[in-house]
Amino acid sequence: MSRLRPRSFSSSSSRAQELLDLLHEHLGSGTLRPELAHQLFDEMICQQVPVPERALNGLFAALARAPPSTMCPDGPGLAISLFSAMARTRRCRVSTYHTHSILIDCCCRAGRPDLGPAFFGHLLKRCILADAITFSNLLKCLCDMKQTEEALDVLLHRMPDDLPDVVCYSIVLKSFCKEGRSQRALDVLRMMAEKGHGHSPNVVSYNTVIDGLCKEGEVSKALGLFHEMMRQGVVPDVITYNSIIDALCKARAMDKAELVLRHMVNNCVQPSTVTYNSLIHGYSTSGQSKEVVRLLKEMRSQGVMPNVVMCSSLMTYFCKHGRVKEAAEIFHSMGQKRNVVSYSIMLHGYAAEGSYNDMIDLCELMVQEGIVPDLHVYHILVDAFAKCGRMDVAMLFFEDMLKHGVNPNGVIYLTLIAAFCRMGRMDDAMDKFNEMIDMGVPHDTTVYTYMIEGYLKHGDSVKAKELITQMKTKDIRHRPRKDNSRTQYI
Repeated sequence: MSRLRPRSFSSSSSRAQELLDLLHEHLGSGTLRPELAHQLFDEMICQQVPVPERALNGLFAALARAPPSTMCPDGPGLAISLFSAMARTRRCRVSTYHTHSILIDCCCRAGRPDLGPAFFGHLLKRCILADAITFSNLLKCLCDMKQTEEALDVLLHRMPDDLPDVVCYSIVLKSFCKEGRSQRALDVLRMMAEKGHGHSPNVVSYNTVIDGLCKEGEVSKALGLFHEMMRQGVVPDVITYNSIIDALCKARAMDKAELVLRHMVNNCVQPSTVTYNSLIHGYSTSGQSKEVVRLLKEMRSQGVMPNVVMCSSLMTYFCKHGRVKEAAEIFHSMGQKRNVVSYSIMLHGYAAEGSYNDMIDLCELMVQEGIVPDLHVYHILVDAFAKCGRMDVAMLFFEDMLKHGVNPNGVIYLTLIAAFCRMGRMDDAMDKFNEMIDMGVPHDTTVYTYMIEGYLKHGDSVKAKELITQMKTKDIRHRPRKDNSRTQYI
């Protein structure tokens, strides 16, 4: 009998480990359905030899970090469900702060922060001491529930004196700033500085509050805090400088933004793409094109290459000011970063200056790079060639749009109809008009106006009257265009 007992325990232990491995395997391969998870988990905790606490914690932690999948869209929620089922059956008791810390974190990740305090209360009932990580997860839950004041009360009055650290404070600071209460966050930050030792704010703490103040338009306070952090011996990093520079640029205080940039460089903090993007956008909106060009050159000399967002911003700016050649230089320097937005900006720029051959070349480059035009691109192309009277090209782009499954909207139909009416090609205009209606594209008085005026201009009053009757039947009221006195006929 004494030989059989160890063999029985060994078998039970092996089965429990096998089930645990199966859970991890299904989780890793994205095939862990909640029903299967409960089935395997229930069998695992029913084994004679209890599953080690560390092994269970590993499973809960893996579920907490699991990305959503088709089979298991909510790993953190499943971890909570498995633990709750285990607690109800009382087959296995896991009562350490580590387990509860993982579960409280799961509550935040699963979008159920309201459950976090309940798990924490379970710890207190069992007289189990919590560590800083457990408290920080509780603070996250309270902040997610927008109970930041209560979180601050826990931090200041309910945590043991040796537990609050800069991470716990940062959670509360971030929540106050997120709620638009950066002044309250500033008060807490200064409280941290007064306490000193392990409570002293670090660069992340200062960055959080500075960014919050900047977003609320409190730029002077943010600048004051920026200087205060340096007096406290906390060295600003690129995030600190970026927040200040961006706020100053949005306030059109470009001289001050430049001073902060020089301070940044002098303190050996390398400006990033974000830094230059803020400055370039600031100068662009202020109409200071020379400064934009200067910064672009300086940026490249520093080895900082523009990203897609910056390139798009610069191209838009240059095209708007008739400097399409400079926009094109940026466009071609992008290489494989080019996307449909980049192309639409350049096409619009070329259309504005009437560079139709360049537009065709750009379309051919799009095809080579495998970029499919969207509705906006097709509208630019159809509009440009229709307005200059090249309807054969405009219609080629229209047909290409249909071929790629892009449904034309009312604006594109109106562009074609207006162009055909101007040219006296009323049969073509009527074809597009009927097609627009048959396709169920929303239309109003504008399209009828073009059609009626087109027929009147080209001497077909019968067709014009038919459309007027159709408008009345559909209860569409005609509003004549102000620039055409001949339309006063209703």
